[in-house]
Amino acid sequence: MRRIARIFVIVVLTAIINVPTTQQCGYQSCNPVKEGMINVHLVPHTHDDVGWLKTVDQYFYGDKNYIQVAGVQYILDSVVQELMKDPNKRFIYVEIGFFSRWWKEQSQQMKLSVKKLVDEGRLEFILGGWSMDDEATTHYNAIIDEHTLGFQFLKDNFGECGRPRVAWQIDPFGHSREHASLFARMGFDGLFFGRLDYQDKAKRMNTKTMEMIWQGSPKNLGSQSDLFTGVLFNGYNPPKGFCFDVTCRDDPIMDDPNLHDYNVPQKVAEFINATRTQAESYATKHLIMTMGSDFNYQNANMWYKNLDKLIRYVNNEQKHGGNINLLYSTPSCYLYQLNKANLTWPTKQDDFFPYAHIPHGFWSGYFTSRPALKRYIMKEAMGVAQHHDAVSGTEKQAVADDYALRLFVGTNACQNIINDAYKLISPIDQSVPLPDQQFCNLLNISKCSITEENKHFTVTIYNPLARKVSHYISIPTTLKACTVTDPLGKVVTSQIVPISKETKRIPERKGSIGENNIVFQVLLPPLGYSTYFVRSTAVKDKNQETKQQYPTSNKDISMNNTYIAVTFDGATGNLKMIKNLQSGVSAQVDHHMQYYTSHFGNTTVPKFEGSGAYIFRPNQTAPFDFENLFQVQSNYLHGQLVQEVHQQFSPWVSMVTRLYNDAQYLETEWTVGPIPTQDGIGREVISKFCSDLKTEATFYTDANGREILQRKRNYRPTWDFNNSEPVAGNYFPVNSRIYLEDAKRDILLTVLTDRSQGGSSIQDGCMELMVHRRLVVDDNLGVGEALNETGADGQGLVVRGKHYLFLDTIDRSAQLHRDMALKLYMEPVLSFTNSQMKQSEWSKHFRTQWSALGAKIPQNVHILTLEHLSQQNSSDTSQQQILLRLEHIYEKGEGGQLSSPAKVELRDLLKGYEVLSATELTLGANLKKSDLHRLPWKSRTTNDENVLKFLPYNRNRFLNILKGRKILNKFSDDLTITLNPMEIKTFHISVKKKGNA
Repeated sequence: MRRIARIFVIVVLTAIINVPTTQQCGYQSCNPVKEGMINVHLVPHTHDDVGWLKTVDQYFYGDKNYIQVAGVQYILDSVVQELMKDPNKRFIYVEIGFFSRWWKEQSQQMKLSVKKLVDEGRLEFILGGWSMDDEATTHYNAIIDEHTLGFQFLKDNFGECGRPRVAWQIDPFGHSREHASLFARMGFDGLFFGRLDYQDKAKRMNTKTMEMIWQGSPKNLGSQSDLFTGVLFNGYNPPKGFCFDVTCRDDPIMDDPNLHDYNVPQKVAEFINATRTQAESYATKHLIMTMGSDFNYQNANMWYKNLDKLIRYVNNEQKHGGNINLLYSTPSCYLYQLNKANLTWPTKQDDFFPYAHIPHGFWSGYFTSRPALKRYIMKEAMGVAQHHDAVSGTEKQAVADDYALRLFVGTNACQNIINDAYKLISPIDQSVPLPDQQFCNLLNISKCSITEENKHFTVTIYNPLARKVSHYISIPTTLKACTVTDPLGKVVTSQIVPISKETKRIPERKGSIGENNIVFQVLLPPLGYSTYFVRSTAVKDKNQETKQQYPTSNKDISMNNTYIAVTFDGATGNLKMIKNLQSGVSAQVDHHMQYYTSHFGNTTVPKFEGSGAYIFRPNQTAPFDFENLFQVQSNYLHGQLVQEVHQQFSPWVSMVTRLYNDAQYLETEWTVGPIPTQDGIGREVISKFCSDLKTEATFYTDANGREILQRKRNYRPTWDFNNSEPVAGNYFPVNSRIYLEDAKRDILLTVLTDRSQGGSSIQDGCMELMVHRRLVVDDNLGVGEALNETGADGQGLVVRGKHYLFLDTIDRSAQLHRDMALKLYMEPVLSFTNSQMKQSEWSKHFRTQWSALGAKIPQNVHILTLEHLSQQNSSDTSQQQILLRLEHIYEKGEGGQLSSPAKVELRDLLKGYEVLSATELTLGANLKKSDLHRLPWKSRTTNDENVLKFLPYNRNRFLNILKGRKILNKFSDDLTITLNPMEIKTFHISVKKKGNA
């Protein structure tokens, strides 16, 4: 919602690594190493969850320490004091959401002291996002925004020395290839993470391939998306026995030989042994050791005092022939030494999902956990919500409630901004004030007081996409007859559809008086709005009616429109067949709601986790079918605009399957809950589509809403996979779509989701998506409570969502799912007034339609970001500064000509404004693209290394020249840019109002 509000506001206003020579940050600030020795880079750090067992506020202030001893403000206070004492000491900090809060409380003198530490490389920011985001359940749009928010804070307060050079994803539960690709384009030189599958890790340790070049987009973007990636040996913890924190129980280094507990020889021997063990798994003589953990360093002196001793006594062994050298370091300094080693590194092209830490311990439950929160994703609240224990659903219930509250407050703030924007652009004259727009956040369950309580109202629909959109809307009402008028005064077709009893029983609808939904189609301009007018009429229009029929025989039900024809079983209402009337392809497709019962696990030895917030572990491989447990009830509704099949699978599961008049998809709306737990059994509910397609154990899922990855059942591309969990071990994150392909028949069957979910193809021809889960045991991975959302009435959370089903040829399907996925993520925003004015009167005073787009953009291009920037550094107030991101939404080979390069002319992009200049930036918008010089790496697939090795810091610029890529610099006369498949380009543009705008 915040993203949409930001876009709305702006459319209204519509070559060396370290350039600074006076500062010693970056790679120039590293402590010296010793050649020929094993150099151990000790990295003091803290991992500060932006909410998990406690809320964000509680973690910052150190409140409720009986839950977890953690206070971020004390960590930063303590660390800064220690760093100022000794120039050799180092510390890294990650979570800018916490740091920015601490920074605001500091005196000017303290800020200067901290800036000096940053300028000297003693305090280094790593990653730099508002939080350490999850990689499985996040959308690429939110990932970019969340990191841009953190980067901007660092740039504003610390300049170039605050720019992070290394990504640090030490705690997320699996890792996405698209995420690595985004990091590469943000300008990171490398990435380190802590978790990967136990089988994968074992192989990598044995083959010394714990570090690699991860190819983030080998098919589309090539080397510009490559990212050096390293797996940390101890997760993100210190070696066993060397945690010197107030929260740990390890012995300190007691170095007075006159005392009974003198332990220096023992500690030195243990650390040397840990070093040699780790060295067996890595390819160079440089090792990284993470000296810290969750919320460590509240007493930094305790850590540094013992680390000083450890460094001194281990390095003293060099006098006796020892070959181990310890030093204070950072991930950047470690990475720099790996780069200088000039090795040829192995490559990886797939991702790291799903993650398992032991047999039967697959972390694929969180792909779906807390489905309502996953749909409810304001800037800072958005940044917090992307945290790997937030949108993932792996926090305590009280913390989830806190996240939801923050998002609610942010949503209201965004709605106020939209209201203000309408008041600026809608009035034609000032004779009549524009009525306040009201927003209905529960339209998905047919609740909206302003439309239920008024006979006449307006609905204004904002389209945040830079393309025309046709969209069906459904508005709750008590009206039995009405007329709907479009922005030009023309009456449009509408349909009155009864609100179902399944909808009426949802607890959150309490107080709603609506009996029907008004359904009609709206046509929306790009980056603009349209206003429609609904007025009650006394006479019923038969054309508005919705007819209902209940099955009286087993005769099949057929529905069709211009694009598709579908057949349903007459007795159960289950889908049976889909035919695409445009391409002629058809398939047998049935759709069922089913559930797995959840494994309890145990706490004995050996310990096996049951299903919990993180873990998915079903009791059986074949889910229970509701049809075998309940008598499925169904009925058929049809009218001028929409046809529906309603199914009641059980008292707590129902489904509505819809076909709109000109839709190329079938919409299925599922309602699940409250999931019963009275019998002490957890349940995990799936929506399952089975077809006659021949898929050979192969299916496809998206990565963070962008590129598509091929998945194969019971298979991993980089190791021999022994699958102990045939269902959970084959579940993958689905952020926006999953599909099956039958190449021989040239058919693609696609399901689009309205939120992140877990999904798979457990049987050939079938795909399933987990929509809701309610559990009775904890999975013993830290949360300390079962995933048991009780909802508004305390009886259990009811969740409603939608899937969108496509069937077409392989080539045509790409255009459908690419276009629809954008529409689902950037849905139109509805607002209402109770104005009694007719369209004819309203249009005298207010614009009924408006668009901010000045020139049409290509069909394969999406305006990803349009954000107003601060004017604080500009002396020319007549110019507006804007952050603009443009995205090519197709992969190579998709959608015919739509995967060709696209050209966009920036000069007249925004109506009423002229683009004066454009400067191309990195994806994170914190560095000019022309100033980006990433570390070069040799890999087993790198081309033309003989040329590249002579260009140590200009590898990317050289490749850009070879490929004919143009970097757009400020004051360029040519404001036409070219986007290649899957490319995102970021610009700082200056605009000025045209004469009469």
